[in-house]
Amino acid sequence: MKTELREVSPTQKEIKIEIEPEVVREAYNKVSRKYANAAQVPGFRKGNAPVDVVRLRYKDEIRSETLQELLSDRVVEAIQEHDLSPLAEPHLHIDNAETLKLNGSQPVTLHVHVEVMPEIPTPEYKGLEVTRRVRPPQEGELDSIIDKRRQEFASLIPVEDRKSQEGDTVIVDLEGTFADEPNSEPIKADDMEIKLGDEMIEKSFTENLLEVEEDEEKEFTVSYPEEFSSPALAGKTVYYKAKIKSVGRVELPELNDEWANSLDEDFESLEDLREKLREDLESVANADADARVRNDLIAKLIENHEFEIPNTVIDIQARNLLNNFAQDLSQRGVDLNKVEKDFVQMAYNQMRGQAERDVRGAMLLEKIAELENLKVSADEVTEEIERMAHYYHTTPEEIRASLAQQQVGEENITNGLRTRKSIEALVENAKVIDGEWIDETQPQVQTEAETEEKSENSEDKKLKKEEKSKEKKPKVEKKKIESKESKKKSAK
Repeated sequence: MKTELREVSPTQKEIKIEIEPEVVREAYNKVSRKYANAAQVPGFRKGNAPVDVVRLRYKDEIRSETLQELLSDRVVEAIQEHDLSPLAEPHLHIDNAETLKLNGSQPVTLHVHVEVMPEIPTPEYKGLEVTRRVRPPQEGELDSIIDKRRQEFASLIPVEDRKSQEGDTVIVDLEGTFADEPNSEPIKADDMEIKLGDEMIEKSFTENLLEVEEDEEKEFTVSYPEEFSSPALAGKTVYYKAKIKSVGRVELPELNDEWANSLDEDFESLEDLREKLREDLESVANADADARVRNDLIAKLIENHEFEIPNTVIDIQARNLLNNFAQDLSQRGVDLNKVEKDFVQMAYNQMRGQAERDVRGAMLLEKIAELENLKVSADEVTEEIERMAHYYHTTPEEIRASLAQQQVGEENITNGLRTRKSIEALVENAKVIDGEWIDETQPQVQTEAETEEKSENSEDKKLKKEEKSKEKKPKVEKKKIESKESKKKSAK
């Protein structure tokens, strides 16, 4: 057998295989004898029909099995000979397949297309610059947190001497029927608490449940807007029947030292509560700032290193992202059976871009782990499993059993810790500058100097890109650059 390797691209290899005529003849005769010994041909006893008759009668079957006999092992041998690790099933193309004769009069030649992981370039990860910005406490943020804590300890006091009014909380049993799907399963919600006038509550509920009292029944219609938060109700009209079970008004605990001390969190006073919550806010803000630094550095690492990614790997990650997206939609009440195929295809196409970035980032971080010689010990894996068990309120044994059930074992934990160490190395080798907080939700006004600097940076990138192209294609790109220079001169 003769083989020849050709590099189509960094991720695509092609092996040309030629199988000698005598090997083809041997396989053809072997398969033919097999069929002749077992064939039941009219006019002949079983196993006594002439081979030529059998070959004619079972032409397609013998051809197919002969090719299987010839190709399967030799394709594997050729891949091993050239030390390739296929990411997916190799694609085979037999030359002159329609006219090919397997009687040994000619060799069998084929091309095998194999997708492999590319050689990852040594990443330039040291000295990357990034700005760390800590979000300062927002006005009223501390008071808002304390107010939410008070809401947790609120009491609902029944109202008996009047009908419901704005600000009250009405407890109802609800049953709803879709106007355009009257035979569909109705919406049912018992003991539902509705705070009248709350901006989180659809206005129609407030309008229809004002001036009601205990044991009253009310029927009304709600037309949900197209942009409603629940996809299952968005754009729908629902007929509701409401049974009023009680009307009450929420009373919050008094904001004082006694309430703060009652929280069972070792708060000595209301001021002590404020101080510790303030420290918590600062801790969260610093953790968020550190997370943004890590994300920004990974983004820069990806942006600075372009190389070909295998389609197979991108497809796997894109499907993972799509599955997560589908689970999220399902949890939000979307019937996945009713989602249009065009929407699914559009979502998948969008996921591919993110998937490519994810894979590129993972490959670069793995390369950094190699360069930094990062290892993960068995003790570190054990500690991580114990931490996970504590977080999920379970035992380390149950975590290990779950990993085994998913057929990933502890390797996933090891890989995750190794990636975490790679990111830490990326941060340690970066140039991190402290900067003022920028609210990215607000439009930014650039100074004249910033605009000019941005323009210069853009022009620098453009020129660098042209220089790279010039190195790859000197004749064509030189003409393009000269053309631009001449235009600049003529403009002057």
